[in-house]
Amino acid sequence: MSKFHSYITSAKSIVDAYKKGTPLSHQLKLFFQTDKKYGSRDRKTISSICYNYFRTFYLLQSIESFEEKIIKATFLCESEENELLKSLSPDLNEFVGFDVRDKIGYLNIEAMSLFTWEDKLSPSINAEKFAVSFFSQPDVFIRIRPGKNNKVIESLKKSAVQFKTIGENTIAIDNGTSVENCLQLNKDAVIQDLNSQRVFDFFAKERDKDKLENVWDCCAASGGKSILLYDICNGKVKLTVSDIRENILTNLQLRCKDAGISIQKKFVQDLAEKSGLLLDEKFSVILCDVPCTGSGTWSRTPEQYFSFDEAQIIEFTNRQKNIIINAIAHLAKDAWFIYITCSVFKAENEDMVDFIQENFSCQLLEMKYLKGYENKADSMFVAYFKN
Repeated sequence: MSKFHSYITSAKSIVDAYKKGTPLSHQLKLFFQTDKKYGSRDRKTISSICYNYFRTFYLLQSIESFEEKIIKATFLCESEENELLKSLSPDLNEFVGFDVRDKIGYLNIEAMSLFTWEDKLSPSINAEKFAVSFFSQPDVFIRIRPGKNNKVIESLKKSAVQFKTIGENTIAIDNGTSVENCLQLNKDAVIQDLNSQRVFDFFAKERDKDKLENVWDCCAASGGKSILLYDICNGKVKLTVSDIRENILTNLQLRCKDAGISIQKKFVQDLAEKSGLLLDEKFSVILCDVPCTGSGTWSRTPEQYFSFDEAQIIEFTNRQKNIIINAIAHLAKDAWFIYITCSVFKAENEDMVDFIQENFSCQLLEMKYLKGYENKADSMFVAYFKN
């Protein structure tokens, strides 16, 4: 048995054991911790095989042979000559550098069979481009914090990290590149998706530059957007954060400490049930980055697409409505309500905008999609309201 057949066998055991809804990265980590015979190159190849399997699962599900699936998945998802293809299918390896649409045609496959929920997409999303984006892993993006440009760039150059600059404060590196040892993360730079970095562009342009913002990040998660908002406001922020689990907030607090940011208040609360705040607590900015299907991140986490069930859209929209109701009650006069998802589904975005306008005295200032398939990033939706 060649090493490539062995890789495929290992990958099959991983995907067969995969539990829907869990990050594939966790499954891979557990597998390699259990079986330590694999070197770094082996781990990288096996991991790529697994991710490519999930990227093309629906497209290739009619193929019974797992090995044949992997060969065609590798052909579709890789863009340079590949050792696995060279060994197991040299005829496909010859064309691996072609555009993915041409490769789909070469295999006589209908591209849109990759994505079966086109009717749920927002009209603003190009269904074909969105589906084709599943074949490639997005870049990793780093946001350079104010005043740290020279330090970060010099550190990357000194460590021989390959990168490209995007605007003044953003750099992109290949997925899998480690920068933890060369950068002071959170203090000097933040690992944050490109479009996640852009969700406050309208706010940054229109806000009162002299105002101290009383901010509630009500679904704060890892805190990346709290740090971004702090930087946009030049530190003029009184920050309250909440989320559903204590360990999330503990990690957020550590991250903010590294970033030199003080948290005024943090508390654990399922916002779909109640706000957890006193009725008279009001905020000048409420950042509402709601739980969602995560469909805008499926090119980065294709296993989540594999795990997706259409019923989840209804579950999430019901939850989003309750979160909006409980959060917006704490909006001060002439204050900002910023609604964000990483979804491309109309029900979670435009329909939620309609829900807010129909039920609250908030004026919609702008709503837009930040389309990840245009720049190897995640897709985001953001809507800005003022009351």
